[in-house]
Amino acid sequence: MADGPRYSVPFRRRREGKTDYKLRRGLIRSGRPRAVVRVTNQYVYVQVVEAGATGDFVRASASSRELGKAGWKGGSGNIPSAYLTGILAGRRALARGVKEAILDIGLRPSTKGSKVYAALKGLAESGLKVPYSPENIPLDERIGGKHVAEYAKNLLGGEAELYKKRFSGYLRKGLKPEELASHFAQVKQTVQSMPVEVAA
Repeated sequence: MADGPRYSVPFRRRREGKTDYKLRRGLIRSGRPRAVVRVTNQYVYVQVVEAGATGDFVRASASSRELGKAGWKGGSGNIPSAYLTGILAGRRALARGVKEAILDIGLRPSTKGSKVYAALKGLAESGLKVPYSPENIPLDERIGGKHVAEYAKNLLGGEAELYKKRFSGYLRKGLKPEELASHFAQVKQTVQSMPVEVAA
């Protein structure tokens, strides 16, 4: 471990790999709310956060856990669910008077076509002004789950046992994975029309 008179111990959250303070300072200095996207193996979380003198204030938030209320039967940690969660968070932010935000992905590496950018696309299409580069956004086919549906069709044609194993979660919920694209379109309409709280 480094030591010496000029060595300073990094802040705890930086040592734990949770906060990049240099990046955070730049985002806060922008003067705009932050669209915070965090992804786990199972879920996607999106928050619209404003920084204050005493700490962060969450203006709106959404989780892919909530998509079941809209009838979503697909996975809760994939690209389609990230996009839908972004739409839901964006609509809630707009209802609370937030009109623009800047993306905050924390310490997660920026990867083109990732779930983070699918959520960003959802935020932008909800009406929230979030600057982004179109080349980073996943293709519409992937956002709509078409790639999953095609893979399921291929397995169903020749590897039925593997099909049942890979998509047991979908089948348990009553969704045929080869119909994911049409199911996504229906749920997207539901999410776009779900009532949200009006700003006080």
